[in-house]
Amino acid sequence: MDLFDAAPAGYEPLASRMRPRKLEQYLGQEHLFGEGKPLRKQLEQGNIHSLILWGPPGVGKTTLARLIAEYVDADFISISAVMDGVKEVRAAVERGRHNRMQGGRKSILFVDEVHRFNKAQQDAFLPVVEEGTLIFIGATTENPSFELNNALLSRARVYPLKSLSESVLLNLITQALSDVERGLGERNLEFEAGVLESLARTADGDGRRALSLLEIAADLAEEREGVEYVTQQSLVEVLGAGARRYDKGGDLFYDQISAFHKSVRGSNADGALYWCCRMLDAGCDPLYVVRRLVAIASEDIGNADPRAMQVALSAWDAFERVGPAEGERAIAQAAVYCAMAPKSNALYRAYNQCRADVATDLSYEVPMHLRNAPTELMKQQGMGESYRYAHDEPNAYAAGEVYLPEEISERRYYEPENRGLEIKLREKLERLRQADESSPRRRYSRFSKTGGKPH
Repeated sequence: MDLFDAAPAGYEPLASRMRPRKLEQYLGQEHLFGEGKPLRKQLEQGNIHSLILWGPPGVGKTTLARLIAEYVDADFISISAVMDGVKEVRAAVERGRHNRMQGGRKSILFVDEVHRFNKAQQDAFLPVVEEGTLIFIGATTENPSFELNNALLSRARVYPLKSLSESVLLNLITQALSDVERGLGERNLEFEAGVLESLARTADGDGRRALSLLEIAADLAEEREGVEYVTQQSLVEVLGAGARRYDKGGDLFYDQISAFHKSVRGSNADGALYWCCRMLDAGCDPLYVVRRLVAIASEDIGNADPRAMQVALSAWDAFERVGPAEGERAIAQAAVYCAMAPKSNALYRAYNQCRADVATDLSYEVPMHLRNAPTELMKQQGMGESYRYAHDEPNAYAAGEVYLPEEISERRYYEPENRGLEIKLREKLERLRQADESSPRRRYSRFSKTGGKPH
């Protein structure tokens, strides 16, 4: 049966009918298939290698795999990691071996949603790919670096596919409206100004969705004297909630969270507000956004503006008290505040360094003068001896006192930045350290027993 033979009689979605049959009809991936591109040259010469197609939904991963099979005259064997299992994989391998024995025809095994196979299932493809029984093509919406075995990645080149631009989607819609054989060309459709552009924009980079929306809009057209009109009101009915692409837990989710975090860190209020609204518009849990703001307040703002933490927590509290309508606005307020706050990661760096040291250091004993001594026996052992009560010292500071174990008494972790409130904290820390250096009552010698130095 030819790869693109018509399906059995019955309904077939417009998006399926409009699948490209030639590479020239394949839109939107010029970085891979523009004139003179290496992958295009390979296909035109009838050559292909195992590959991974990585991209968001509706950009043509399955269609491309079918086109590749057509161009290199290969038997196209398709399975889905969602629907199929070991039985189907074995059947595909046997079919590939049969093709090889019966004249050596190439076989392409296309695995849709390949990231849903576990590591052991992915390993099952390695022997047949290495021996040439099958050419492997995997399709995934997730980052292959995280979701696929290194062994499989080393045998299959990764090709990223991009979201379709609005102009490409408009081109796709126009083709469907003019194609008499496969599209809607036989119908006398007219669209109110701006409707097609709205369809393309709402499809949000997804070609399949663009054609699906177009088909529904055409079905809701109002007939007037032999002409089928699609109005803006019809479009409203078609779009409904029309949420944008947003896959919680997927690459798009993490990409947008990353853009939000980096906008706040970069003190860009517009970017912070935009990505916040993008995520909320697409259905992201608002509490996830505000939890990220709490983390940012500690990681990127720190003591340069301690109020940022309270603002983020207050936004969290407001959302839980008043609900989404007003609560999301409070989260947006917190996002803008955090973006505009002075930035310092001094505390973040100090904490990470201290945790790393604690994990690798010896378990130094608590210095005797810092231990509590509630019993006479403990006092006799020297616990608490010579401890200096800070409130009894000038300016409530015991200059020269040490609070780290003697072996690491010269270490320094927290170094405030010269920004925001940390300007004042830095000045105070310098004054205190100078007082320590000049104090005749410094507890330990200038350098510790182990030669410890400041971090």
